[in-house]
Amino acid sequence: MSDEKNDKNTVKSVAKAFAVLNAFGLDSEELVIAEVARAAGTDNATAFRMLNTLVSLGYVERVGESKRFRLTLKCLDLGFNAIARSDIRSLGRPLLRSLVDDHIEAASIGVLDAYEVVYIERIQAGLQRLAVDVRVGNRVPAFSSALGRAILAHLPVATEREILESNPPKQLTEYTMVDIDRLLDEIAKVREDGFAVSDQETVTGLRVLAAPITDMDGVPLAALSVAAPSFGQTLDDFVDRARDITCEAARQLSFAVRAAGGTAAQSLAP
Repeated sequence: MSDEKNDKNTVKSVAKAFAVLNAFGLDSEELVIAEVARAAGTDNATAFRMLNTLVSLGYVERVGESKRFRLTLKCLDLGFNAIARSDIRSLGRPLLRSLVDDHIEAASIGVLDAYEVVYIERIQAGLQRLAVDVRVGNRVPAFSSALGRAILAHLPVATEREILESNPPKQLTEYTMVDIDRLLDEIAKVREDGFAVSDQETVTGLRVLAAPITDMDGVPLAALSVAAPSFGQTLDDFVDRARDITCEAARQLSFAVRAAGGTAAQSLAP
């Protein structure tokens, strides 16, 4: 690819912002504007604008009344988010395999990204007859999915509503619940029960049960789910079969991630 094409596909201001962040290090924890500009390879005026933008976003702060700047702990979120998700994938894979059997045809781990859930790990042994072929990286709406509801249930109610209203629910199947107040009531029930169920609300013929994966403060990092076709068993039978094993797997994974140092990396403020 030519340099010209690279330039067209690059947002230079973003690159400059990261250059400013990278100017800070072990031997340069606090810097004045000129030092930041020199380390970032830019002029003082650009460094000043970048620093003020990063201050407003919470990634950089001024040191008292001085003219020096330093990184804030919010920068750790960027790294902790990747670490926590990596831990969840590697630690969760054996648990997912243990859940898939003759009755449970798929097991997954998903994380919340805005108003959607992104699959970060998946073991699938069946469901082809339902034309379901979910892969790592695929997305589903948080409002209609058991994974999404299991995560939302552990967020502040104001945040739940904000997420639901940011992309208004749409009818995906004849079973999909789209009224936001009803959804909030359902999410409140999930909070009480400790697990979420989506009965054909995202895909006709597919039932999913999910439980949250949380950090030591009870903040949701992700959720773990199991799925099975709706035919061949009643909803009650599915819940009875899936509830305890899914909740226990999520509990074990939460404990393992905490022991590995995983933490929630997203701001929960509405």
